Amino acid sequence: MTDYVQVSTATPAREQAAELAKGAVEGRFAAGAQIVGPVESVFWHLGEFGVSEEWRLLLTTTRDRYPELEKFLLDQHPWDNPEVIATPIVAGAEGCLQWITDSVAPRES
Repeated sequence: MTDYVQVSTATPAREQAAELAKGAVEGRFAAGAQIVGPVESVFWHLGEFGVSEEWRLLLTTTRDRYPELEKFLLDQHPWDNPEVIATPIVAGAEGCLQWITDSVAPRES
């Protein structure tokens, strides 16, 4: 089992993706975030076929911090039932992985 994950979600507007990214990184739920877009999404939702323009948000974190990141994204997301998916990071540069670990470590009081 990997200790690191890349988490993805999408928003209807760039500003919403930026706010989620900022909050996740400031809250130390994610080490970093990238906003990609716009992208075209094709999907089924509530039994209906849809196509829309969205902004993809990618975040890196540890498996241990993922539950808190997921909760933050679900609580702050503009959609009621957003796609939030974690993909294992199976390999990475040692320095990068250490950066993720250090960046999401809860601050000591």
